[in-house]
Amino acid sequence: MKPKNRYVFRARITEHVFRNFLSHFAVDIEATKIAELTGLNRNTVNRLAQLIRRRMAEDCERQSPLGGEVEVDESYFGPRRVRGKRGRGAAGKTIVFGVLKRNGRVYTEIIPDVKKRSLQAIIRGKVDIGSIIHSDGWRGYDGLVDVGYEKHFRVHHGKSEFVRGKSHINGIEAFWSFAKVRLHRLKGIHKQTFYLHLKECEWRFNHRQENVYNVLLNLIRKTPLN
Repeated sequence: MKPKNRYVFRARITEHVFRNFLSHFAVDIEATKIAELTGLNRNTVNRLAQLIRRRMAEDCERQSPLGGEVEVDESYFGPRRVRGKRGRGAAGKTIVFGVLKRNGRVYTEIIPDVKKRSLQAIIRGKVDIGSIIHSDGWRGYDGLVDVGYEKHFRVHHGKSEFVRGKSHINGIEAFWSFAKVRLHRLKGIHKQTFYLHLKECEWRFNHRQENVYNVLLNLIRKTPLN
């Protein structure tokens, strides 16, 4: 007997309804509007969206290390701002580290601080040793050459330097802008679910030149939601 829904285990909705939901989710329509368009309960929409975000996050974490020319940077997410504290001193925010292959994929990870040990542990795990690394002048990137990354170029934002020849981090900064604009639309995210929303931004960015609906359908078909 053919299963009611090949994409969701023990589903209470038909495959046709799920595909309809997924087509709206793929083009990044907000949950309230999806509920209106599909006739699904808002809680059902939220549950399905969260399951898909988990699948997106798993897909992101499975990706192989980045190589070639890569840019590294950190950014701060969160609504609170303490007067007089900005940038790397911003309080009450979630710190995210990013690695971007130029004209390619990005990888993000939530980190506890911007110390050298935290940043370089991720770089050594996610960046091929023969890569060309571009960063700003933050001291957390000191010593990359000593651990095997022989081509490390920097721009010093503190000295109002944003491009030095081919060295810049405009690509990763463009991703930060994309992610923050997207997350701002959600009007508040619980800290417990921030990781999944961040990974959704990462996944969408990495598939920005593809048919997201088809990619998601193939991804979920391999491992149905549960």
